[in-house]
Amino acid sequence: MVKNYRKSTFKRSKAAQRVVTEMNQPAAAELQTMWKSRKLWTSILLFVLLFVTPGFASPKRPTQNPEPDSLPTFGSQGRRFRVVTNDTVVLPCDVINPGVYILAWKKGIAVLTAGSTKVSPDERIRLVDGNNLEIRDIQTNDAGNYVCQIATLKPREISHTVEILVPSRIKSVTSGGNIDTKKDSMIKLNCEADGNPVPNITWTRKNNVLPNGERNATGDTYIIQSATRHDAGQYICTAYNDVGQPAEQTINVNILYPPEIEVERVWVHSGEGNEALLVCIVNAEPHAEVSWYRDTLKLDTNERRITEVRGSRHTLIVRKVQASDFGNYSCVADNVVGKSRAYVELSGKPNPVKINSNKNGRHQNNYNISWSVDSYTPIEEFKLFYRKVPLPDESPVDTRNQGQWPKKPPTRNDNEGYGSSPIYGYNSMRNEWNDVILPAVPSEQFTHRMAYNIRGLDTASEYEAKVMAKNRFGWTPMSDVFKFVTSATPEIESNPKYQASYGISMTSNAEARDLGSTSSYNGFSKRSYNVIIFVVFNTLYFAFNTIV
Repeated sequence: MVKNYRKSTFKRSKAAQRVVTEMNQPAAAELQTMWKSRKLWTSILLFVLLFVTPGFASPKRPTQNPEPDSLPTFGSQGRRFRVVTNDTVVLPCDVINPGVYILAWKKGIAVLTAGSTKVSPDERIRLVDGNNLEIRDIQTNDAGNYVCQIATLKPREISHTVEILVPSRIKSVTSGGNIDTKKDSMIKLNCEADGNPVPNITWTRKNNVLPNGERNATGDTYIIQSATRHDAGQYICTAYNDVGQPAEQTINVNILYPPEIEVERVWVHSGEGNEALLVCIVNAEPHAEVSWYRDTLKLDTNERRITEVRGSRHTLIVRKVQASDFGNYSCVADNVVGKSRAYVELSGKPNPVKINSNKNGRHQNNYNISWSVDSYTPIEEFKLFYRKVPLPDESPVDTRNQGQWPKKPPTRNDNEGYGSSPIYGYNSMRNEWNDVILPAVPSEQFTHRMAYNIRGLDTASEYEAKVMAKNRFGWTPMSDVFKFVTSATPEIESNPKYQASYGISMTSNAEARDLGSTSSYNGFSKRSYNVIIFVVFNTLYFAFNTIV
């Protein structure tokens, strides 16, 4: 029967050969290729079965179990490898007493190597130093479990786990990195990143702190609740997972808002023939056009009036100021979002007075107060106000019927001697302000100085004072309140020749005057003599100080 089967097979083979020879050349070549391919796949299938089937690789199947001491064992243990992408990893598989058994590397159901033969077509995989498996240029799909197996009757194996570490990568950010939004709107910044392990995301701001005042914040999202122009800038999203270098991407935040104007000085002093600078600081997004107005009249530039722009600083320069230039000005800024206006006054009135006395007086019942004021136009007169500081629970008291008159001359009409002699204000209510009008000493200096000796004060008491100055353009605003204290002990006079004369006294620090007497003398009041002495003395005194 076997002989008949062999004859039959031989006959079919001969017949097939005859068919091939009778076919044309192209058909015969194609048939032979198919035959070889079938043989190749059959060989591969048998090769795989050889190493997958337990015990198949033995040269002969043993009739009984071999001794345990004669079986191969592993000199390596399974490990977990954390490998960065594009790096190389070597998986160890040291075998003790390998004998005739075949060793194979597998990943899942895929056989990578069998014995010394590489089965996987992947060129990145190879055996090194015996049975160790090397994988070059690691990629994310190389992650998984790799098994080194010995084909004993009961296969022995160790398993290595490969985890692929992927550096941080930012996939996307809000609006592609550019945000334009209006003032007061909510801004939500998003940053999406990946990597293995999952990266942490940190927010910072270039050359500035975050709107909440912190230097950084964490999380995929950063929210600005109500945006202002100060929140504009570059926000940096940084993703990092301790693998490789951090990944960064910048989001440019642009806040659109109407012009915001800050006036450098709302009141500007100048004088005829001088130069005046009116300055407005304008911030706007987008850029604003700035115009200058005098009251309601829009100003054009000319040889005396020019404009200058340096960044956000807009300046109106008035050269050779004339009296007609004094008045109210405004700067108007306009962009597509809105319009704003701010006001500046150009004035010839003096600057506010600055009181520069020592707050601790040297005398028990009088105090030398001195002050200065800047004015391009000569000062004509000053008005001094002073009073004793009232106690917190003290209210004004009428002293007219109590015989408690203040230690000062009676009141004169405000217009009598105005600008030429001092006028003492008198109030019958305790703790009300007392006022004194003083003529100024003629001076062409920009800074004008004056001093006055207030008399009739209480010992060791606290007083407060304030001063106004006037030139031909008007009065200054009231100065800041200045507080001083009279001495509790009498001062020992060291220079008798400088004692008070005709109501005028002088100290080493400043000139002091008291022109309070009004009694008549030979047809002239003492006040008239005092006025003459007052003017002459002040002129000589300031001339002497100028020379010294």
